[in-house]
Amino acid sequence: MGEVTLFLTSGNGPVECRIAVAALIDILRKEAKANGCVFDLVVGGQPDAFGPKSAIVTMAGNRSEEVTKAHCGTIRFVFKSPVRKGHQRQNWFVGVRQVDLSGAGVVPTIALGDLRFETLRAGGPGGQHQNTTGSAVRATHIPTGHTVVCREERSQHRNKATAIRRLQAILDLIAAGHEQQEKAALFMASKELERGNAVKTFRL
Repeated sequence: MGEVTLFLTSGNGPVECRIAVAALIDILRKEAKANGCVFDLVVGGQPDAFGPKSAIVTMAGNRSEEVTKAHCGTIRFVFKSPVRKGHQRQNWFVGVRQVDLSGAGVVPTIALGDLRFETLRAGGPGGQHQNTTGSAVRATHIPTGHTVVCREERSQHRNKATAIRRLQAILDLIAAGHEQQEKAALFMASKELERGNAVKTFRL
């Protein structure tokens, strides 16, 4: 059973791009269900009523690669802003790229006291090879609320170790995304300065 993870981001876009991220999550969830894939979601940052700035979607199933491949790249959404009435712009964009969250090579730095584990039977596709021994593990990073489910291994111990590495990879990925957004914000601030819109002036 294949497994693919996608990173969805609104970049440094306005609130409408977060609405587009939320819409894309719903689209991917429906496509996963229609194609018999397991769907897991981790939302980055602190989403509000409009949606998250970023999200990590994992699909597991025989058609997961086929479904996710069609969504990699830049996704355009066309709609009138429900937030800013009369706003002329109607094109909003979401960036999507495949990421590796296997946890291979990741050295966890998460404090074990910040983790909560639950055991469960692995669900979703798999037929006679489906894991039904109760060795699947759901791990939650309590400070952020991020949750992953690891069901690939038949050993509960191995699934637990994989879950820790995967959570670390997710935290690192989201942190890197935030850093990129901050760099983009600094770049835009410098462009504003070039236009003569400085908010503060120092004379030396």
